[in-house]
Amino acid sequence: MSNIILNNEYKQWLTDLKSRIRSSQIKAALSVNSELISLYWDLGRMIVEKQEQSRWGSKMIEQLAKDLKAEFPDMSSFSKRNLFFARQFYLFYSNPEIVKQVVSLFENHKIQDVVSKCENKLVNPLFLQIPWGHHILILQKIKDTEEALFYIKETINNNWSRNILGIQIESGLYRRQGKAVSNFSITLPKPQSDLAVQILKDPYIFDFLTLEKDVQELEFERQLVGNITQFLLELGKGFAYMGRQYPLQIGNKECFSDLLFYHVKLRCYVVIELKMGEFQPEYIGKLNYYLSAVDDILKSEHDQPSIGVLLCKTKDNLDVEYALRNLNTPIGVSEFRFNELPAEIQRQMPTVEELEKELFKTEGFDNER
Repeated sequence: MSNIILNNEYKQWLTDLKSRIRSSQIKAALSVNSELISLYWDLGRMIVEKQEQSRWGSKMIEQLAKDLKAEFPDMSSFSKRNLFFARQFYLFYSNPEIVKQVVSLFENHKIQDVVSKCENKLVNPLFLQIPWGHHILILQKIKDTEEALFYIKETINNNWSRNILGIQIESGLYRRQGKAVSNFSITLPKPQSDLAVQILKDPYIFDFLTLEKDVQELEFERQLVGNITQFLLELGKGFAYMGRQYPLQIGNKECFSDLLFYHVKLRCYVVIELKMGEFQPEYIGKLNYYLSAVDDILKSEHDQPSIGVLLCKTKDNLDVEYALRNLNTPIGVSEFRFNELPAEIQRQMPTVEELEKELFKTEGFDNER
């Protein structure tokens, strides 16, 4: 690499880079993350352009890391690893087609600003809203730019930490969100129907639970509520927990819905019913019954119509579509997953009957009487 070190072109380019970094240090005091992301974008762009112009290979990045470390010993931003990520960051998002994708994903931002900044080779302002560590995680895990932009959008909207972002990527949120079978498009007005579709996933992943294969519904509910933080994270932003086995006084009898939530963005109640087996059409009738009761008893004049969500262990999509056809109540149906205890452990665990018998022995009762 000695020929690069002595190369006048490289020396001048290195001087320009140092000037850019010094300027960035001053601005960073005012806006640390935005300026840092912008700096990495510039570094990536300058490295890519210089490699294309001068036909320098990856060894140049190693040498650059050494030179920048020598000039800025107190900054950890210029390791060889970070410079490679800066180059990847620029290459991944610099395709002109990304501009169109960003615009379509972030309609609430000014399109003119987005397009003009991209055309001027400046970093897209949307990328400045998440930390560099989040960008690195996305670059490591995601190969498709549309999927990457999805996770940037969700990180901004939900204020995810890096760990939470990693969990959402590992769970395949991009492939699950908005995939539930529902009748929202014909039972809710736009844009509420579009938003309602997007809040549902299929399947829901409850990997924070480890349960027996044949766990009963009430125990499943109890475990979900007992892990309410993780449960709400999987449901997504906007869900406010109202209660489990929520009582509804209907005429002379009291009924209990499995789980009741309120969605602050949709401004409506959400009734969730859990079924441990395969979807059955009659489940829709029971959920419709609860929705009617919630609308009459709980819904105020300021609330939108309540939405039902049926979570089943398995389902046939065509079967669900037939069950929802001609129904005027908004309902969505999804599957769910959880960690099942290994069969060997399940066999070693006592049954309910065995536990009761042991309890009677301990208390001195004769269970046979």
